[in-house]
Amino acid sequence: MSLATPDLTKFPPRSPRVRLGGYAILPRMLDKGRATLAGKHGEYHYACPLDQQFLTFAGIDPEELKKELHKSDTEVLAWITEHAKHKRTGPEVCAWSQWQDHRAPCDPEGREYFNELHKQGAPKREDLSTWFDVLDMDDYVTFGGKA
Repeated sequence: MSLATPDLTKFPPRSPRVRLGGYAILPRMLDKGRATLAGKHGEYHYACPLDQQFLTFAGIDPEELKKELHKSDTEVLAWITEHAKHKRTGPEVCAWSQWQDHRAPCDPEGREYFNELHKQGAPKREDLSTWFDVLDMDDYVTFGGKA
């Protein structure tokens, strides 16, 4: 297995907090897409609702992006920069990524899903309040960590 093809049956994708070109979520989405192409995505889903946050913000078609995933992160970022329908400035990307860092469920369905992940993975933790918090916790416990 190469570094470009993560095996998500053995370890989680990068945290949604990790940035590429200033974008939160993007490195995680690339990991899931590459693993999907290799048939090693486990229970992770490429172009899921979290990934859609990035795809919508940048204006990128997930199927077109998938065709580029054989390239390095740097090359994929250059492709995104060139093909994004929404040309974002550095400050816009920074503000969006910071907003993503703090985003929490805001509808009943999202809150129910969030609460279920929290209850299953770390019911005694009181510090989980954002989507990124609960995703990082879920990745950790899914692969044997004790939360």
